[in-house]
Amino acid sequence: MSAGLGYAPSTVAHSETVLRRFHDLHRDAGSGPLLDPFPLDLARRSGRAHAHRNPMDAWAPERTGRYRPTVPRRIPRSIPDAWFNTLFAALPSNRDRAMIAFWISSGVRAWELIGVRQCDADPGQQLISVVRKGSRARQQVPASADAFVWLRLYQQELHGLVPRGRTQPVWWTLRSPFQPLTYHGAHRMFERVDATVGADWTLHDLRHSAAARMVRDPARTLTDVQWILGHAHLTTTEICLAPRQDEVVAEVLAARSSGQTRPSAAGWRRSATTSRPESPRPSAKAGSARSRGFESAWPAPKTSSPSWPEAP
Repeated sequence: MSAGLGYAPSTVAHSETVLRRFHDLHRDAGSGPLLDPFPLDLARRSGRAHAHRNPMDAWAPERTGRYRPTVPRRIPRSIPDAWFNTLFAALPSNRDRAMIAFWISSGVRAWELIGVRQCDADPGQQLISVVRKGSRARQQVPASADAFVWLRLYQQELHGLVPRGRTQPVWWTLRSPFQPLTYHGAHRMFERVDATVGADWTLHDLRHSAAARMVRDPARTLTDVQWILGHAHLTTTEICLAPRQDEVVAEVLAARSSGQTRPSAAGWRRSATTSRPESPRPSAKAGSARSRGFESAWPAPKTSSPSWPEAP
């Protein structure tokens, strides 16, 4: 099984897992072949993945299937502030503005916010209750005040048009007959906004953007961000610590334009004519090192002899 044209390694890995589980099910039920066409790796056939793992150690990568490709590790995409302002200005309704404001300020998943009910919003405490992925536990998450302002404007527009009740959904379609908003409807809404501004961002990029803003806040610890995002492992939250490529490039170019160059590993500044650091050469004249294009990063030794205290 190999990845063909148009198939990403993650897609091939997902398909391999589904087909292997499918054949395992029929093998156990006695309704399929005994030999799995997608067998496990030879090192894994005698045990499960991550068996006898020390909880204090990090998760080690293990190959599960013989034909499973290696999926490259991708850095989460986060939307720059300038792009986010452009996207937010292109939103056509208060409903869309309220949803985007909640996603960018709370960091909840897309379908977690769509499932919010009327009783789950607490404007006084600036909290929303969402059902977490996996554990299905209901958790209160803080959100920005602007998100609740846009939500109130949206609720005022729907007054008398949708059923009222604590268990009724918060988000509805924009056209009559009004129906509860689904994930596909919210996804299509964001695609139309992307097409308007000429971008290709996704709803999950809003969650990554919220996480990137949280980890840059010095008032929040990494465990606080883990709790807000609902990650089961701290190593998942640590992925958000990786800076964006445009941030790194901007900082490097700004440092070069301001003339703040760091000394090289040899302790000397880089030469103005070459890209490699020059080696220090002995010189009897003072200041000759600077004239050659480099200078020592250490202070010059004192030439005067030390004065020793007189013996008593």
